[in-house]
Amino acid sequence: MQEIAVRTTSRIQLITIDAEVRSALRREGAGEGIATIFCPHTTAAVIINENADPDVAHDILATLDRLTPRNHPLYRHGEGNSDAHIKACLLGPSVQVLVKGGEPLLGAWQSIYFAEFDGPRSRRVFVAFAAAAPLRS
Repeated sequence: MQEIAVRTTSRIQLITIDAEVRSALRREGAGEGIATIFCPHTTAAVIINENADPDVAHDILATLDRLTPRNHPLYRHGEGNSDAHIKACLLGPSVQVLVKGGEPLLGAWQSIYFAEFDGPRSRRVFVAFAAAAPLRS
C-alpha cells in the first residue's frame, strides 16, 4: 500500500491526482489487477470524472454547494462543517480502477480527483493494488 500526500489550498476544490496514483502503482510494481484509491477523511472524497474541461469540476462543486449549502439552519454540528461531511458522504471515500500494464484504465476524458470540502488542509490518500489472479486451466 502506498500513501499520497495532498495539500489543498481552498475550502472546496477538486485536485487531479492521476500522476500521484500512477507513481504509487509503479512503486507497488503493479501489473494487471485493481487499485483502490481511499481517502481516510470525513470531509473529503475521491471521485473519477472528466478532466478535459475545467467547467465540469466547477459545475460539480457548484451543484454540491447548492445541494448542501455551507450554513443551513437545520445543521446542528458545532464545528460549522456539516456541509463538508454531507458532500463527502454523497461522493464517497474511495474509487476502484482497473490496472493494466501498471497503468490505471481510465477513459480518454477521465481523471482521479481528490475532493476537498473543508480545507485548506494537508490530507492523505492511500493506493492499494491487488494483482489479478492467473486463469486456471
